[in-house]
Amino acid sequence: MRATSLFYSTQIDQCARNAADAVLDNQRNMFLRAQAAWQTLADKEIAAQAERDKRLPA
Repeated sequence: MRATSLFYSTQIDQCARNAADAVLDNQRNMFLRAQAAWQTLADKEIAAQAERDKRLPA
């Protein structure tokens, strides 16, 4: 796993924990939006890595 993927995963997990611990609805929503944004970045990184892997000779 690349360092970037690990970083994204860590951020996703942290946002989920923060959302679960949030007392206020607006805080929870902010963390859930941040979690979704990190997930989008992680998904793009995974897709880009898959494309790079396809182009490399076996």
